[in-house]
Amino acid sequence: MSRPGVESLPENFGMVEWFRPGERERVERVLSDMKRLGAGRLRTGISWADWYTSEGRSWYDWLIPRLCSEVELLPCVLYTPPSIGIEAKTSSPPKRARDYADFIDLFITAFGEHFEYVELWNEPNNLSEWDWTLDPHWTGFGEMIGGAAYWARKRGKRTVLGGMSPIDGHWLCRMFELGVMEYIDVVGIHGFPDIFDYTWKGWGRNIAMVRELLDQHGSSCEIWVTEAGFSTWQHDEFKQARVFLEFLEAPAQRLYWYGADDLDPALAAVDRFHLDEREYYFGFRKADGTPKLLYRLLEEGKVTALKQVGAVATPAPAQTKSGERAVLVTGGAGFIGTNLVHHLAQEGRRVIVYDNLSRPGVEENLLWLKENCGDRLEVRIADTRNHLALHDAIAQSSHVFHFAAQVAVTTSVDNPAADFAINGQGTFALLEAIRTAKERPSLLFTSTNKVYGGIEGCDIRKNGTRYQPLDAELRRYGFSEGTPLDFLSPYGCSKGCADQYVLDYARSFGIHAAVFRMSCIYGPHQYGTEDQGWVAHFAIRTLKGEPITLYGDGYQVRDLLFVEDLVDAMCRASAMMPELTGQAFNIGGGPERAASLLELLELLRALHGSLPPVSFDEWRTGDQRYYVSDTRKFEAATGWTPRHSVQEGVERLYRWLCQSLRVPPPAAGDARRESYPASGVEAM
Repeated sequence: MSRPGVESLPENFGMVEWFRPGERERVERVLSDMKRLGAGRLRTGISWADWYTSEGRSWYDWLIPRLCSEVELLPCVLYTPPSIGIEAKTSSPPKRARDYADFIDLFITAFGEHFEYVELWNEPNNLSEWDWTLDPHWTGFGEMIGGAAYWARKRGKRTVLGGMSPIDGHWLCRMFELGVMEYIDVVGIHGFPDIFDYTWKGWGRNIAMVRELLDQHGSSCEIWVTEAGFSTWQHDEFKQARVFLEFLEAPAQRLYWYGADDLDPALAAVDRFHLDEREYYFGFRKADGTPKLLYRLLEEGKVTALKQVGAVATPAPAQTKSGERAVLVTGGAGFIGTNLVHHLAQEGRRVIVYDNLSRPGVEENLLWLKENCGDRLEVRIADTRNHLALHDAIAQSSHVFHFAAQVAVTTSVDNPAADFAINGQGTFALLEAIRTAKERPSLLFTSTNKVYGGIEGCDIRKNGTRYQPLDAELRRYGFSEGTPLDFLSPYGCSKGCADQYVLDYARSFGIHAAVFRMSCIYGPHQYGTEDQGWVAHFAIRTLKGEPITLYGDGYQVRDLLFVEDLVDAMCRASAMMPELTGQAFNIGGGPERAASLLELLELLRALHGSLPPVSFDEWRTGDQRYYVSDTRKFEAATGWTPRHSVQEGVERLYRWLCQSLRVPPPAAGDARRESYPASGVEAM
């Protein structure tokens, strides 16, 4: 049952997914995903060719009952056993057309109790599915399908004509000429807007054309969209969501969306292996299981969430001064981006938010920004790897704040290729877009203290509840920009690579660009996780009463900078870019705002009154025992200094999270401020 005010998927909605023999775990995951999304119908392929392999019959003996125990099944029976084809391939017409009808009879005998409709072949006007060069004018196909449809009707089943791809009125007329339609109950059509259908006219026009042809021939057949989808091969996950919303409005009796998973890159697509990359990216999830934007929004808020985000992303004419160029914020719906964008809009600036919404929770930030920034805000839901979209945004901008990134060391270790593609190649693409722009915007790039590696040469000791450098100069000021670069972890390498490219483009090509090597930033609109945003993560866990894991011993120290102080620094840097160009600056709270993990927990205990269970685990790759920023270089250049203490900033974050998570804060008397450690945050 759907929640009040939440629009769920329509009852005529179903999924398409193809399973290979033995993929039992994937079947279970797809069924679980369908249940989570509220999809009750599934169209899947039944391979005539696989049936006659050694494991084929046992596979279908398991698969069909398992699927039908959870969903309403539409089996699509296709693929000629190569041994009986005119040519030895699955797309070949069989030598004897009646063999297909015999197999349909066998299949109905075995599993007919589990389904009402059977679909006869898939995309017969697609050369890779039915080689019509071996069957001129589909004469053999008509004989094969006509006989199978007749026999299926005799066996009490309703029949679906294999979906046209592309939708072709001439092909459908040919099916009438061959007498096939006499035994067909449903005409299937497929649609892949802007992927395989280059001249897409919309669902309404395409379905109306099919309906007109059926009426002309006196046919009462229903029209189903038996397969539709959008490939994200160009990193356009938001367009997949938009195409999906349009698909839900298609005037057909049933709708089947392809598919659940991206195709495993190690597998061939039909009879091709990476010949057409589009075929590998049609899923709700990536091949590694990562949910795409469409799946995540459907899971979190059903169709309602899709429509809300879609409405925000529809560019409205901004009320701007003549010739006014915008400030572009990549990753603008993230934690830092949200705070900066709101500040800029409040100052009356025109802002373009450029974000692919890949981080869970940021769509809430986007909706909040739209509500609070109004017509000063333009939203572009896009990836920095989508070069055309990026170039268009750059062309309208006077300054760029580049925050879009893969932000977690742990994620970079799990998937270093994706980490580099986003952080390294994404930043390089942005630099090229700036370099080649007619009017070059200036750039502020957010790097990280991880470019300094583990700083193993720093001698430290434990002092109370934190590590402390033995060197008095380090204790007093922290690490300067002169600290040797020593990229550690794939994340450190990708951010360090981008860091150096930004500085070099400033020097080699004369673009106005500077780099912030940032320490720990925290504040409102931060949805921290165990992998990134540890201050907010600890606060969220505390509010929810969920266990906290400390990796290492908890004595490791970071300097904490409240996000409003960072926004101030960024605005100063933007205003002074000609003077700062080509330089890197360490940005953080400095020694006066340093805290260990243990000390931060004690501060949260004081605010909340208690802590959830805390446990310890092994140190993680690239984790520095002690890092505090020496910010004197930037302070001298701009006059900037942080204003918020750690205690003040953490309390503001805590109060914001109470409101955001709808968790009531403890009564004033519950906070035990005596729990501050003597050597820790009390001195901040």
